[in-house]
This record gives sequence, C-alpha cells and structure tokens, in this order.
Amino acid sequence: MSSNKGKDIAEGSSRGAAMAPDQQNPPPLSRYESQKRRDWNTFGQYLRNQRPPVALSQCNANHVLEFLRYLDQFGKTKVHLQGCVFFGQPEPPGPCTCPLKQAWGSLDALIGRLRAAYEENGGLPETNPFASGAIRLYLREVRDSQAKARGIPYKKKKKKRNPMKANDESSSFHMQ
Repeated sequence: MSSNKGKDIAEGSSRGAAMAPDQQNPPPLSRYESQKRRDWNTFGQYLRNQRPPVALSQCNANHVLEFLRYLDQFGKTKVHLQGCVFFGQPEPPGPCTCPLKQAWGSLDALIGRLRAAYEENGGLPETNPFASGAIRLYLREVRDSQAKARGIPYKKKKKKRNPMKANDESSSFHMQ
C-alpha cells in the first residue's frame, strides 16, 4: 500500500508539473509580434554598437535614419543609378553593377513595427523618433527614387467611398 501511495504522489506531482508550464506560458506570439520584437532588439543592438553607445532615451530621428541606411547593405532590391543603361526599365535584360538596397515596402513596414514597439516599451508618442517627419520624408524619397529607377510610378490607392453612407448623408440633408 505504501508503494502505491508513493506512486500516486509521484504521478500527481509529475502531472501537476506538466500542467503548470501550460498555465504559466503565454500563448505564442503572432508573426507580427515576433517580427516586431526581433526588429526592436536589432535596433537596440545597433544603438549599443555605436561609438559611443547611444541610450534609447537619447535616440532621435538621425539615429533612425542612420539605421535605415545601415540596413541597405543587407538589401536584395536592385536600385538602378541615374547613369545605368537599365535605369527606368521595369525588367532589365541583363545584369549591372548598381547597388542592392532595402525595398521601400520593407522599410515602411519596419518603421511601423518600430514605432509601435517604441511606445509599447515606455516611449512617449510625442518623442517617438520613428514617427518623425524626417523619417516620413526619407521613406517618401526612397519610394519615389526606387519607383523611378524601376520605371514604375507609385500610385497611391484611392479610398473606396461607401455608397450607403453617401446616400444616408444626402437623404438626411434633403429631409431637413
């Protein structure tokens, strides 16, 4: 009987131990949340590697711009230079020596994630360096230059207007 009692306690404790981590572990992060965390850690590492290191509280838009330019060395998007024979061609027929850079869409998404991470990590929206006008201007210039280099103009998507809402507004206007 004592051997069964010891066995029950052992099984109960192992079962309890197996259940406890499930209850303590938060649900797995979404792909977006995982990427946001990786981006935030990468940016923090970039700041720590500066000489001298930059504290997050001292970070400004210039540090963010330097980070975006630093990332270009890891880019995979061919951006033809003004003098390149393939400049302005959407599908160039051959290789060239123009640099690879980060694609505008990747940078835009990265800034969106970092902007959110900054505030989630205690930063104030008013001091968010990722929300700076200089960053928006830089992204616009990258978008336009890459579109020109590829010969594909960027067109902003027009917002669809809700026809029901328009009818409601016009009918209420006429009824008064």
